[in-house]
This record gives sequence, C-alpha cells and structure tokens, in this order.
Amino acid sequence: MDMGCGAGRHAFELYRRGANVVAFDLDADELAGVETMFGAMRLEGEVPEKASAETVQGNALDLPFPDDHFDKIIASEVLEHIPDDMSAMAELLRVLKPGGQLAVTVPSWLPERVCWALSEDYHTAPGGHVRIYTRAELEAKLKSLGFRVDGHHHAHGLHAPYWWIKCAVGVDNDANPLAKAYHQVLVWDIMKRPLATRLAERVMNPLIGKSVVVYFTKPAAPSRPAAKETADAV
Repeated sequence: MDMGCGAGRHAFELYRRGANVVAFDLDADELAGVETMFGAMRLEGEVPEKASAETVQGNALDLPFPDDHFDKIIASEVLEHIPDDMSAMAELLRVLKPGGQLAVTVPSWLPERVCWALSEDYHTAPGGHVRIYTRAELEAKLKSLGFRVDGHHHAHGLHAPYWWIKCAVGVDNDANPLAKAYHQVLVWDIMKRPLATRLAERVMNPLIGKSVVVYFTKPAAPSRPAAKETADAV
C-alpha cells in the first residue's frame, strides 16, 4: 500500500516493478488521476502481466482493510499532515503483516525549520504541515506501538534550497525568476539524472536532505508453545 499516495509517484514505480499495489488517499480527485495513469501504464505495456493496481479512498485513521493485510507499506510525506499521527501509525501497524516492512518519510527537521521560519503560509495553509518531526521522535512513536527500527537515510538534498527560495519569495509565487530557474534544474535532474546533480545530492543529503526516510518492521508474532508443553507448565 502507498498510504497517502497523492499524485501516485511511488505507486506508479511499485506497479512498474511488478507489485500488487493499493494506492490509498483521502483526495478523490488525486485518486482519479492515479487510476487514469494506472490504466495508461497497462495499455502501454509498462507493467508485468501479473502486477495489479487499484485505488482506494479513505481516512488514514480508519483504514478500510483487514488486520495483517499488506506485505509492505509506504507512508511518504503524509504523517506530518495528520493531527492524530499516533492513531494513523497504529492503523499502519494493524494492517501490516507480521514480518512486513514499513517505509516512512517525513520532512527533515533542519530544512523544515528553515521553511517555517521563512514563511507562515508554508505551514498554516489548510491541509498543510502540523508538526516538525525529529527522527528520534518519529522512531520513538512507532517503536512505542511495536515497530522495530531497521535504519534510515536522508534524501532530496537538492530540493531543500528550492523550498527555502519558495518560502522567501512566496510559496505561491511560481513566477519568481529565481524559483523558476531552480525548478528547471530540478526537472532536469529528475528527467536526465546527470552525474553532476547525482554527486551533488549525494553530498547534500546527509546535511540538508529535505526528507528523512526511516525503515521499520512489524515483528513476527511470537510462537505459541505446544499443547503438551502448556499442559506440563500448568
């Protein structure tokens, strides 16, 4: 499941790699676009025959799936939008299979603090960010529910300066020459993956990576003692 899939970037890549994907989001308009893209990918033969993809609308606080349902879950840049994040995290634990893996990304603390300092609009718009996580806080919350922490890394170092520029000139001011120029660099990087930007981002990620990515596992259920052993213990 791609929980809070938005425009579907992660769901599309998972589908392309042959997964059985559920793209989940609250926004029906976003999901309509994701469904259209899933169909286009099938028509163009971009996905393996056995792969499947569907969209499901709902609330992250009450996921419409049974317990122990998914092998893997991605929750990318979504928990910072949810006031009751612990309830959303508990739902992720519930629907993930024992032994299943969860990948969570949230804005990194330092780049996000700079954005909040530069622009009030950045974090007060309806549906915007309601908190700034430290990695320690994110890990502690999920560990308290039963997840095991497996590791982390930072990503999108090239994107942090772009958002600082946006916050400085106005988050909705897409016509600003500096913001436009930097956006073109990001598009070039995404489309062409040139060596220069790849090396630059590798250096920037640990320092100002816009996102922190943390990996978790839902521990397997403890094995139950055999009936005879239980009786002997009694």
